[in-house]
Amino acid sequence: MSATQPKIVRSVCPFDCPDTCSLHVKMEQGVIVSIDGNPDHPVTKGAICNKVRNLNERVYHPDRLLHPMRRVGPKGTQEFERISWEEAYSEIAKRLTDTIESKGAEAILPYSFYGNMGILNAEGMDRRFFHRLGSSQLERTICNAAGSAGYKYTMGASAGIDPEDTVHSKYVLVWGCNLVSTNMHQVIYLNEARKRGAKIVHIDVHRNRTSVWADEFIPILPGTDTALALGMMHVLIKEGMTDLAFLEKYAKGYEELVAQAENYPPERVSQITGIPAEAIVKLAREYGSASPSYIRIGNGLQHHDNGGMAVRAIVCLPALTGQWGILGGGALKGNGYYSAVNSYKLERPDLMPDKNVRSINMNRLGEALMKAEPSVDFLFVYNSNPAVVAPDQNQVRKGLMRDDLFTVVHDLFLTDTCKYADIVLPATSHFENRDLFSSYWHLYLQLHEPIIEPMGECKSNFTLFKELGLRMGFEPEVFDITEEDMIRQALDRSTPFLNGLTYEDLERDGWAKMKLDKPSMFPDRIPTPSGKIELYSEAMLRAGLPPVPEYTPIKEPDELPFLLVTGPNHSFINSTFGNQERLKKLEKQPTADMNAEDAAARGLQQGDRVRIWNERGECFIAVKVANNVLPGVLVTQGLWWEQGNEGMQAVNSLTSQRLSDMGGGATFFSTRVDIEKA
Repeated sequence: MSATQPKIVRSVCPFDCPDTCSLHVKMEQGVIVSIDGNPDHPVTKGAICNKVRNLNERVYHPDRLLHPMRRVGPKGTQEFERISWEEAYSEIAKRLTDTIESKGAEAILPYSFYGNMGILNAEGMDRRFFHRLGSSQLERTICNAAGSAGYKYTMGASAGIDPEDTVHSKYVLVWGCNLVSTNMHQVIYLNEARKRGAKIVHIDVHRNRTSVWADEFIPILPGTDTALALGMMHVLIKEGMTDLAFLEKYAKGYEELVAQAENYPPERVSQITGIPAEAIVKLAREYGSASPSYIRIGNGLQHHDNGGMAVRAIVCLPALTGQWGILGGGALKGNGYYSAVNSYKLERPDLMPDKNVRSINMNRLGEALMKAEPSVDFLFVYNSNPAVVAPDQNQVRKGLMRDDLFTVVHDLFLTDTCKYADIVLPATSHFENRDLFSSYWHLYLQLHEPIIEPMGECKSNFTLFKELGLRMGFEPEVFDITEEDMIRQALDRSTPFLNGLTYEDLERDGWAKMKLDKPSMFPDRIPTPSGKIELYSEAMLRAGLPPVPEYTPIKEPDELPFLLVTGPNHSFINSTFGNQERLKKLEKQPTADMNAEDAAARGLQQGDRVRIWNERGECFIAVKVANNVLPGVLVTQGLWWEQGNEGMQAVNSLTSQRLSDMGGGATFFSTRVDIEKA
């Protein structure tokens, strides 16, 4: 094949999505012309979402940043001048050195998450750099921390069943997860399960695409999932539907859980959740009488004050009915435990000059920028857009406006956060990088090799922090390495799941499945302190938490009448894709779903522009009147950029910096507001 002929090359989707799809990219003369799914991948099998199908529009977007820039106007204006990388590195290195000399390294804070899920570019060279620098450490807890903590208290690790086995499930609870928009290949497996006779029930606060696809939809009031799980336990126990032999062998604390569940009869749970008592009984009976049964636990329900406990309670259900170890039975929230690589060699925490350096929770960025002592004087943002995604947005932006705060942003575009930057650095897309990708749902590691040259003067996170580390005089043996070197270090971990996987294996095949001989490692291997599924957890008791699942209401004061849930939409991933016109047109405009009874009581009609407000801020948006939500609930979808949507939506001006019950997670969905016609 000549160099000018079209060719198909392999790639991987890099975004914060459980599916981590394998891609086929059509190239002509070194340019991406189209993107499709790779039909050879064992899980994703050629199916991809519309977002990724149009990813070449993001790569070649006319607004793509292609060279470093320095702010020349006031903060908030996006007035920049072009500079060289040499000038950028010189100024950044000097600012870092001056900050350390005047205030100490704790006055420096990295802020990042998973805008790019590549292991090297999300949690590799950057972590080495900030460890070696001695900066404040960031607690990256904005997404799954609460639920992961709750799950681990019960099961010991972020591991569930192999999703490929869910074709065998006969009864499926999709709980707090809009699968059609956020986990499309799980939908494909469950469609096959339905052909084999499975029933699929969706439990959520909002009737969405998954509700329509499911066989039954059960709407629930936000933040009440723990009560529903306990109500189901009450019925299962009362009606003799628990697997006592399984519980005796594999679980701890059944008697204590029985006593707790006694307090949650269906009538009481109905008052808490908004679900009719008879529907709770029916749900429990169907779940308890089906085998294999499977619960797909989503991210949404953990974004509450009580989010960790909700996940902990739900994952007790498969233990009660003895589903672990049965093909197609059990639960899945995340499977990152199986594909975990050698994070110590990747991140090198041993480089930290002070192991007791402070850590700052990313959900409290506004508080940190305004109140931390010592103050945060240097902020380095990458793989994230905190001016849109961080809670209590007005406080965050007030902090970003500080004249004495020096901010560097590394991104593909001039995001809303770049309004407050002193230096903006151009980032590569993942198509320009070598990296290693794992999934937090399926069990495959994938190697990605660059398929295009870096655009303009763009650099990857890996290259940026490598070169900056060397500029700062850090050890060459730690920083002067290649992506291949770092991938080899990541794979250097003795675990039965990696099973001796090498770089050469991935280079040859593109991917490798983690070794799992049974449907899950449970119940034969349960890495809790007791070695059993902990329905009663002494570790929780020591942490000041209820040792058995217990429902507590959300903490937001109830002076305001509506609960606001700020969920994802179909075409964006957080704020990613929010500047792509094709995808914006598909979503039409930012809207807030409102129950028809509530709308009538407020004199609101479909499409009215409304003001949603609380003590933290306000948001202007169009109202969507339907019975997609229960009375007293509002749901927005997607984090829209303010640029291009002026005067409309800034939903995180309403959300709180409060942390969840465990794990330091975000409480985005535990927000009370009022609404009026604008």
